[in-house]
Amino acid sequence: MKVAVTSKIPRVGIDVLEDAGLEVVGNPTERLFTQSELKDFVKGADAIYCLILDKITRDIIEAAGPQLKIIANYGVGFDNIDVKAAQEKGVFVTNTPSERSGQAVAEHTLGLIFAVLKRIVEGDEFARKGNFGGWKPEIFLGEELSEKTVGLVGLGQIGMKVAAMLRGLGLRVIYNKRNRDEEAEKTYGIEYLSLENLLREADIVSLHVPLTPETYHLINSDSLAKMKNRAYLINTSRGGVVDEWALVEALKSGKLAGAGLDVYEYEPAVNPELCGLPNVVLTPHIASSIRAVRDEMAIMAAKNIVAALKGQIPPNLIGAK
Repeated sequence: MKVAVTSKIPRVGIDVLEDAGLEVVGNPTERLFTQSELKDFVKGADAIYCLILDKITRDIIEAAGPQLKIIANYGVGFDNIDVKAAQEKGVFVTNTPSERSGQAVAEHTLGLIFAVLKRIVEGDEFARKGNFGGWKPEIFLGEELSEKTVGLVGLGQIGMKVAAMLRGLGLRVIYNKRNRDEEAEKTYGIEYLSLENLLREADIVSLHVPLTPETYHLINSDSLAKMKNRAYLINTSRGGVVDEWALVEALKSGKLAGAGLDVYEYEPAVNPELCGLPNVVLTPHIASSIRAVRDEMAIMAAKNIVAALKGQIPPNLIGAK
């Protein structure tokens, strides 16, 4: 059986597939396939092993052929896949919700919070350019984290880990999610608020929701207007959750004091207006970028494929067959 791997992945994932006796066909280029190239590449594949930047549309699924059994996404999010089309064709869709990945993303979230509030990146650039002329009392004044209220929008695996870290630092943590989680409130000492009230009360808003039709542009000009003056926005979830042009305006006007972003609305493109703002810390979608995590995700996606091609239900199923 043939597995079409759309981009380079850690070798351990390939090993799992080959050890199962599967034929692995990889992308010979160092870039993403165009949609036309992807159509040709997946023809005849029993499994598609893809990354989150690969757009697996209905056309791609149909181009693969009726023998296609699974689309295994290397990543937690799966908004790059037409899950409905896959379901209609009886094709499994899986993701890689790694526990270690969640921990890594939570740590990166905290890192962005510190970097933005303490102006670490600005200070680093200043020092590297040879501008440091000795200690001064009012250079790169940051903010004290301990006095802040952090609002978490979404409280899944990652959100809970972020909550635990922030509570460990003694911060007040408020959250919003579709269904209130009273057990989490007791465990972590956090408070549930409506989204509107969370935006009004939080000094720092951190996003931890998947990208769905309901969460697309959840943070837009209206929601940004509801946020506290001089608040901060952190996004390690999905770029499309934020209307980037509205965010740019909020940052330029001084409505927001700063932002820390690991994901982008038009990824892999980064909004040039964001790049020009000193009060924004940008990282290139690396929140889960730890070798052990990447290997674990590669193996998890491969095991999903092996299970499906053996006629079993894959462990991390998104689309029901």
